Amino acid sequence: MKKRALILALAGIMAASLTGCGSLKDDAVVVKAGDEEITAGVANFYARYTQAQYETYFASYFGGDDMWTKNASDGKTYEESIKETLLDDLKNMALLEKHMKDYDVKLTKADKKAIDDAAEEFDKANSQKKKDKVSGSEENIKRVMTLMVIEQKMRSAIVAEANVNVTDEEAVQKHMQYVEFDYTTSSDSSDSSDTTVSDDEKKQVKEKAAAFAEGAKTAEDFASYATEQGTEAKDATFDSDSVSPSKEVVKAADKLGEGELTGVVESDTACYVAKVTSLNDEAATETKKQSLLTEKQDKYYKKVLKKWKKEEKITVHKGTWNKIDFTKLSVKAKDTSTTGTSTDSASGN
Repeated sequence: MKKRALILALAGIMAASLTGCGSLKDDAVVVKAGDEEITAGVANFYARYTQAQYETYFASYFGGDDMWTKNASDGKTYEESIKETLLDDLKNMALLEKHMKDYDVKLTKADKKAIDDAAEEFDKANSQKKKDKVSGSEENIKRVMTLMVIEQKMRSAIVAEANVNVTDEEAVQKHMQYVEFDYTTSSDSSDSSDTTVSDDEKKQVKEKAAAFAEGAKTAEDFASYATEQGTEAKDATFDSDSVSPSKEVVKAADKLGEGELTGVVESDTACYVAKVTSLNDEAATETKKQSLLTEKQDKYYKKVLKKWKKEEKITVHKGTWNKIDFTKLSVKAKDTSTTGTSTDSASGN
């Protein structure tokens, strides 16, 4: 997140009602790595900052007002899953701060001003009662901002030393145009959930696709021919690992040369006819190259952090960390313009 956006997001945090929360001593230590410490106040504000993003922008997707008690894909509740990630973030931040000298990373005057601005804008945007609930003291905000800026700078420095690259062969993306013939049911069942497609219905769809494929062989323009036949040709870039529009189509198209057609390709849900229009889509290849480079850099970055974790004794005070409860405090955030602070409000539990 860019510094200005981070300032605005911090300024937009608004706390709601708090019930039954265990006492949280601001200066209690949650994470310690060597001489570097992260206190409960800092950990709480960082957690609430993240919580605010989820509750404001993702609550409807993750389950609404009670999203934190719902099960996530990893078998934990969303609260358990997110807090586990946040605790790992805090460990990483402590380690990254400890190794700043190794990479000659320092905060600039501009960094420090951004941090001061964030604390000032947050202070103006929230009442003392709300600030207390999220450990939003000036000291804690500045500490969180400092750790986040250090994290950004250290990641850049670590990635810069990574000897990784992506070849054109690794990234090359082909391009196809395809027409999809979905299997549909003509069932007269009163049960609207009955979507079983009979063998006869599949046969009819396959015959329709075969007729299209035969005509496409002599068509000058695949997309225009599709339109003439009352259907639509769609575009897709792909490599051998792609699964869209379907792994069956990708497998068939990946064997072809430029300008060649697949014939009818069957999947569980549809039949396809595709034409390979390029063996190297330059724009898609460049995008893929950047994506693969980022993946390799991220892998190196995580490898460095993993090594440090093995070398350094990291202490976590889980009793203190567990007092930070997402179900008992609702926190919302609102993005603001580049010239003002948030006027957002939040509803309590």
